[in-house]
Amino acid sequence: MLNYIHDGESVVVHDISRLARNIQDLHCLVEENTSKGASLRFVQEGPSFSSDQSEPMNVLLLSMLGAVYQFEREIMRERQREGIAAAKTKGKFTGRKKTINDDEIIRLVNKGKCIREAADVLGISMSSVQRAKRSFAM
Repeated sequence: MLNYIHDGESVVVHDISRLARNIQDLHCLVEENTSKGASLRFVQEGPSFSSDQSEPMNVLLLSMLGAVYQFEREIMRERQREGIAAAKTKGKFTGRKKTINDDEIIRLVNKGKCIREAADVLGISMSSVQRAKRSFAM
């Protein structure tokens, strides 16, 4: 969006947290939009910004709400990490089950198939073949 925005255009964002995940990015994005002559409006929170007006109250509101949203995100990620760690100790978070055995991949590669050919034959991605080769080499 930032590459295509022009002077006089308007960006409407539903929520501050939808535009940026941290306060530094939020301020940079607002500054970048307004420096190009575009206006920016947040529907849920209410503040709006443009290149010709700078209201101190809107800047304060943006900073405060941005900090709150960043805090909420960090707390959510911390809880997520704790939940994943607890699930791993119970053996419930083991990741996705393999769709194909690494031995089949290595067998094809040892027969002279290149990575792309082995992936096509087995119906898997090239990165899966590369990963299997790396684990076999270790």
